[in-house]
Amino acid sequence: MDLVVVMLGGSMGALLRYLVTRLFGNLFPFSRMPWGTPLVNVVGSFFLSLLMFSFINKGTPSRETVLLLGTGFLGAFTTFSTFTYESLSLLEEDILTGLIYILVNLGLGFLGAYFGMVLGRGWKS
Repeated sequence: MDLVVVMLGGSMGALLRYLVTRLFGNLFPFSRMPWGTPLVNVVGSFFLSLLMFSFINKGTPSRETVLLLGTGFLGAFTTFSTFTYESLSLLEEDILTGLIYILVNLGLGFLGAYFGMVLGRGWKS
């Protein structure tokens, strides 16, 4: 059953990531920066922190909830491997652009996670 739950969440997260990155590619076709990747990583960081820290206040989440939303959906929605590949590609083209891309991803990712933690801790039953 765990495998099915992860698969369902993962398929939804991967599909949404694809749609978001494609939309941003269409909105900014001439940008050297692939803005869809930082967007999904920041949003995913926010929601994973929100989910987990809100459960800390309310008690342990069910195994199925963590597998569906955390491991499956948000695991597939966010993408560290794409971030590292795009970072290396941008660094090869232009070091400054690559460094900016890395700092934007990491900085905003941590901010997203922080705000998710703050809101998650603030949720009361």
